[in-house]
Amino acid sequence: MKVDVLLGLQWGDEGKGKIVDFLTPNYNVIARFQGGPNAGHTLEFNNIKHVLHTIPSGIFHDNTENLIGNGVVIDPIILISEIEKAKAIGTDIFKTLLISKKAHLILPTHRLLDAANENKLGKNKIGSTLKGIGPCYTDKVARKGLRVGDILSNDFIKKFNIIIESHKQQLDFLEFEYDLESSIQDWLNAIDKIRMMKIVDGEWFINHAITNNKKILAEGAQGSLLDIDYGSYPFVTSSNTISAGVCTGLGIAPNKTGNILGIFKAYCTRVGSGPFPTELFDADGENLRTEGNEFGSTTGRPRRCGWLDLVALKYSIMINGVSELYMMKTDVLDSFQKIKVATAYIIDGKRHTEMPYELSQNIEPEYVEFKAWNTDTSKFSKFSELPVELLQYIKFIEEETGVPIKIVSVGPNRNQTIISDNF
Repeated sequence: MKVDVLLGLQWGDEGKGKIVDFLTPNYNVIARFQGGPNAGHTLEFNNIKHVLHTIPSGIFHDNTENLIGNGVVIDPIILISEIEKAKAIGTDIFKTLLISKKAHLILPTHRLLDAANENKLGKNKIGSTLKGIGPCYTDKVARKGLRVGDILSNDFIKKFNIIIESHKQQLDFLEFEYDLESSIQDWLNAIDKIRMMKIVDGEWFINHAITNNKKILAEGAQGSLLDIDYGSYPFVTSSNTISAGVCTGLGIAPNKTGNILGIFKAYCTRVGSGPFPTELFDADGENLRTEGNEFGSTTGRPRRCGWLDLVALKYSIMINGVSELYMMKTDVLDSFQKIKVATAYIIDGKRHTEMPYELSQNIEPEYVEFKAWNTDTSKFSKFSELPVELLQYIKFIEEETGVPIKIVSVGPNRNQTIISDNF
């Protein structure tokens, strides 16, 4: 059995959590393979909203195991907080959650370094979520990080203190004021709770599951356009968010990956700094933000909004090898009279249909305009019920990308998910 991969194709916030939760009954294992608590996967069922930052989005299904893979970076305090919130609604996470020994730990000083580095950059800041993600991955690459498996060793505190002292020196150099003592104790208390959980050799767990023909879904975080190698650098995250990251993030061979499920919004959003060719600064942009409740689930920051960008979407489909598409938040466009889709970029008077090396400020999107459906789609449950204008919009995207749209989401709840008649 091969591992299916589900990931976002834009700048994150595409709705991955909802779809993973919706698909989980079809899988035995859900595995997060990269990122950390900078992710915010929102699920809604029984009229209750849940936001997960580290735990895989299959956690609310009793019969599915959920693995936090080695490619993830974990803030123990945030993880324990998520666990306690889930327990409060009757979910026994200790029974179904597993953590890879090789996953790296975010220390309290990583968060301070994140803030200090952003402060130093001033107006050129990246727009970090300030969760310590970048500094943690920096320590990982520099071969001086602390991993989950280390908390089981006798010299854990010694290793911890060495890294903390090194970080203090960096903070002093950056001339950043901080208070650390209380957060260290909270962090160590959370570590004591993690020791009681199922800590496993993640690569062996996932490969045994493959051998035993278990159905596995790898859950990505952030979005493809935030990939450290192929995103809008330097305004990117610190991990590989594309499908190739599954291999290193879980410890599986390339020939063990199966279907690549790509999620995108019916429009575009972005949080933080960085280029955004189709960004809108008019009433349409404000309506997208209002109708879509476009505020970061992790930071609360208002998201920048714009029309769907097919140049960027086709690029993401190419580098991921996407086999099927899921279109999210379609209902946000219900109240519009017309909508647009960018099909090319005009740069210095020349037309480009391929993603350039840099998304410079002088890009002028070339748009195709559509008559909108101006209908409440949240009430529909079948593809055949959808208004003709929406079906034309879907068909256009399928023809442009060469990939079928198998699911259309028309609301935040599980039951507001329409499966294609051709699925």
